[in-house]
Amino acid sequence: MKGAGPSAKTRYMLGMVVDATGAGMYLPLSLLYFHHVTGLPLTQVGTLMTAAAVIGLVSNPAAGVLIDRFGAKAVVTGGYLLRAAGFLTYPLVDNGYTMFAVLLLVALGDISYPPAIQSFIAEFVQGTERDKLLAAQRSLRNAGLGVGGLVAGGVLALGSDAFYYVIVIGTAAGYLLAAACFGSIPIAKSAAPAARTSRKGGYRLVARNRPFLALTLLNVPTAFGYTVLAIGIPAYVTQDLGASTSLVGVLYAVNTVGIALLQIPVTRALVAYRRSRAVALGAAVFASSFLVFAVLAAVGDKTAILIGIFAATALFTAGELMHGATASALCAQAAPEETRGRHLAVYQLSWAVPSALAPAVLTALLTLSPLAMWLVLAAGATVSALGVLRLEPRLPEEAVYPRPRPVPEGRGLPAEPAAA
Repeated sequence: MKGAGPSAKTRYMLGMVVDATGAGMYLPLSLLYFHHVTGLPLTQVGTLMTAAAVIGLVSNPAAGVLIDRFGAKAVVTGGYLLRAAGFLTYPLVDNGYTMFAVLLLVALGDISYPPAIQSFIAEFVQGTERDKLLAAQRSLRNAGLGVGGLVAGGVLALGSDAFYYVIVIGTAAGYLLAAACFGSIPIAKSAAPAARTSRKGGYRLVARNRPFLALTLLNVPTAFGYTVLAIGIPAYVTQDLGASTSLVGVLYAVNTVGIALLQIPVTRALVAYRRSRAVALGAAVFASSFLVFAVLAAVGDKTAILIGIFAATALFTAGELMHGATASALCAQAAPEETRGRHLAVYQLSWAVPSALAPAVLTALLTLSPLAMWLVLAAGATVSALGVLRLEPRLPEEAVYPRPRPVPEGRGLPAEPAAA
């Protein structure tokens, strides 16, 4: 269908806000919560959390199969219910074994979410409406995460250990409400699983789709770039540039608030252009921000360093504004409808693998040379930008162009638009 009704969109956005607010309440406390309730050392808690996430990642191919067989809405809703069940059992955790079990349950729901929600959006809206919905989603999600973090901070400031349990139960309630919101959204019959064609070939069909695989591989360097906000920038600005640790929170706020306020207007402007060009430009702006960070190490003036840090963070945020929502719309439209779940499950690996490897890779590069880390990241983002531009002619036209290309009067072939 071309778009979705106001009521359906309202339920979608409500579900997204509730989801993000619940996640924002818990995410800052994830490590501390299990350390608090089990008494295990932080290093052991971190190891168990990583192990559950890695094992959960193995379930990624199964998520694609489930999406193609039962529909994206069923997998989105099921994933929320799975995570809600996990959070409801968090108060029962009292040792490492039970902790790993509930973490794995939540990890399975987490892994199924990205390909399922992208497939769901592809069934829910089309054309420029898809880009706008993804932009609104990113904006509201950032706002919800911020609100959730503030709620958690306020609750814990009351000083009672019982409020740790209030937060995890509140997060579970958020997932249940999100499941209700998404589950109530109607999907056009043409997008229902029963109406789809045979899926014989499974992931072999994905393996034969070389343009889509190339798009997936080209996203890996940019996905590594996204991780520096949480890993590379805090260590670099405090240890190598000598900035205050309090600046880290300010930089995170600049990025989060920037996405929340600007994602919708930026994406509305970008729908006039080819998605591939916007994605490439976003990666190029990422590269420029990394180069600015690299240059700051050679600057001696403290004021100039501080200005440069904010300028580089602003560039990083601009790159994310151009790349994030548009890249999601591009890959969702580039995936064939009959095997969209499998395709997007594979694409999700281009985000999940860098996210898993980034702590080890970026800290190793920082130890070797901070300049080396920024130059590697800049080179990777540049390769990604140039690669997407070269790949553009091989991608489906409906994926590249948010709006259908105009057909001149008296001619059967579409006109070539001016370069964006």
